[in-house]
Amino acid sequence: MMGKKDVREELFGLRDEKYAAFQSKLIPGTDPAAVIGVRLPALRRLAKEIVKDGRKEEALRLPHEYYDEYQLHAFVISLTKDFGECVAETEEFLPYIDNWAVCDTLSPVAFTKNRERLIPLIMKWIRSDRIYTVRFGIHMLMSHFLGDSFSTEYPELVAGISSSEYYVNMMRAWYFATALAKQYDSVIPFLEDNKLDRWTHNKTIQKSIESYRISDDRKEYLKSLRLH
Repeated sequence: MMGKKDVREELFGLRDEKYAAFQSKLIPGTDPAAVIGVRLPALRRLAKEIVKDGRKEEALRLPHEYYDEYQLHAFVISLTKDFGECVAETEEFLPYIDNWAVCDTLSPVAFTKNRERLIPLIMKWIRSDRIYTVRFGIHMLMSHFLGDSFSTEYPELVAGISSSEYYVNMMRAWYFATALAKQYDSVIPFLEDNKLDRWTHNKTIQKSIESYRISDDRKEYLKSLRLH
């Protein structure tokens, strides 16, 4: 019987050097030598195979040497179905995230059906002193609480985050632009009443104007709300 393949060996078997060079440019501060260059669809497939084959423990062993191993780690956690197990894996992983791409890859399926249990965790994450833990918390609010579970207390939480970090404020703007597409009447007062810092306010408007989910009439009104 053949032995189980080494996860890193599999990643290198999926390497695309042109994609590695492209990806390295998108992630400031990442050593190009630490990017294998595995495309996301291939990473997703590999994550499913690893979970199916019972090799999850190897894939989740921290710390990793390569960026792609962190991406794969995020995909594997995202497949964990048990909420408690998923939270434990997520909280172990969050301190190791040091870039937006890995942060935004982490999207656990277990959170979808456990929204009430998720809120206290999100409130803890957005109060963290770690950039990407805060970003992840905002991302989870955006992913799970702009539909039937929406409450105006959630945009209040995001508006109340005070940060000078680009990747935190970019996620705040992304949150508000998405909220305008889904909960316009409840969220537009945040811009009308200047509840956001100038940069996040204007970036929210920019991202909203670029969105196909917001009507032209609303886009024209949003343009009038720009801060100069």
